[in-house]
Amino acid sequence: MAVLAEVEKKRSDGVALPQPRAAVLAMPEYHPPLAGREALRLDFNENTFAPSPRVLAKLQKLTAEGLTVYPEREPLERIVAAHFGLQREQVLLTNGVDEAIHLLCCAFLDEGDEALICTPTFFMYDVSVGMMTSRLKRVQTDDSLEFPFERFLAAITPKTKLIMVASPNNPTGATVSREHLLAIAAAAPQAVLMVDEAYFHFHGETTLGDVGSVPNLIVARTFSKAYGLASLRIGMLAGDARLISYVRKVSSPYNVNGVALAVLPEALAEGARCADVAERGELRADGHWPAAQGAGRGDARARRAAARPVERSGVRGLCAHHPRRGGACDARDRGAAGVARRDAVDAE
Repeated sequence: MAVLAEVEKKRSDGVALPQPRAAVLAMPEYHPPLAGREALRLDFNENTFAPSPRVLAKLQKLTAEGLTVYPEREPLERIVAAHFGLQREQVLLTNGVDEAIHLLCCAFLDEGDEALICTPTFFMYDVSVGMMTSRLKRVQTDDSLEFPFERFLAAITPKTKLIMVASPNNPTGATVSREHLLAIAAAAPQAVLMVDEAYFHFHGETTLGDVGSVPNLIVARTFSKAYGLASLRIGMLAGDARLISYVRKVSSPYNVNGVALAVLPEALAEGARCADVAERGELRADGHWPAAQGAGRGDARARRAAARPVERSGVRGLCAHHPRRGGACDARDRGAAGVARRDAVDAE
C-alpha cells in the first residue's frame, strides 16, 4: 500500500511516469464477455458437442513428466503440413488465429502502412492493426451484407501492405469466392493477403490449394471451431515459405502449449467426422460422433456443407458486450439467423 501511495503522490506532483507507445494508447481494446460459459453457447461459435473421442483418449494418456517438457512445435508442423499437402516451411502453428493475426501485423506493418479490411468483420483485426499503424482502411458493406468486391479493389493503394478477408465472414456469414480472392492478391502484389478460413468447415471453399503458387497469399485456419479445441488455443498459418519465415521470426518458439500439440494429430485424423458434424450440426442420439462419410483432405461432404454458414456456425445476432458500443446489435433477419451489423467479437 505504501508503494501505491508513493506512485499516486508522484503522479499528483507531476512526476513523469512510464507510458506506452502512442499506438497502444490509441488502439481499440477487446473486452471479452464475462457472463460465463455455462448456458447455451452460441455467442462464440464454439463446437457445443465435444472434440473427437480420439482427442479425449489422448488427453487421458498424458503423463506428469510430459507436462514438464517445453513443447516442440516443429514436429507437429510437419504432420500438419503433410495433412494439408504442404511443405513444413509453409506452415506455422499459432496460439489460435488471434495470435496469427497479431504476428502478421507485427511482421508486415510499420506506422504509415495501410491495412485493408471489410466491415463488419472480426474485431481482432482492428486491435492488432492499431498496435502497429493508424492507417486501417475499412470498406463498409451495404445493406445486403455481401462482400463489396469492386469497392474493395478500388480501396487498394501502393501503401496497402496487409489485407485481411474472412470467408465465411464473422459475423455476417458472407463468403468471398476463390476467384475474387485471387484477384485481390493479384491487384496488390506489394501486400500480404491473409484469408481467414476459421469457418472453412461451414462453407467448403478454400484457397489453401493456392499456397505456394500465389506468393503474397497466407491462409489462416483454426482448430477451435469444428474441431472443438477452443480451450487449447491452436491455429495455423499456411503460405509462401518466404512470408512464413518472417512470421516465424516474430513468433515465440513456445507459443503453442504441449497439450494442444499432443492432441492435434488425433483431431486431424478425425477430419472427415469433423466435417460431418459441421454439416449435420448434431451428434447422434446416443451422444457419439456420427460415422465418417469420407476421408482425407477435401472431403466431399465438407465441400457441400453450409449453404447457410451463419446459421450453422451460430454467429451471434445480439452483441451486448461489444467493445465499442454497449447494448444489443442492430441485427436483421437473414434466413434463419439474425446477423450483427457490427464487428464480431468472438475468438478464433
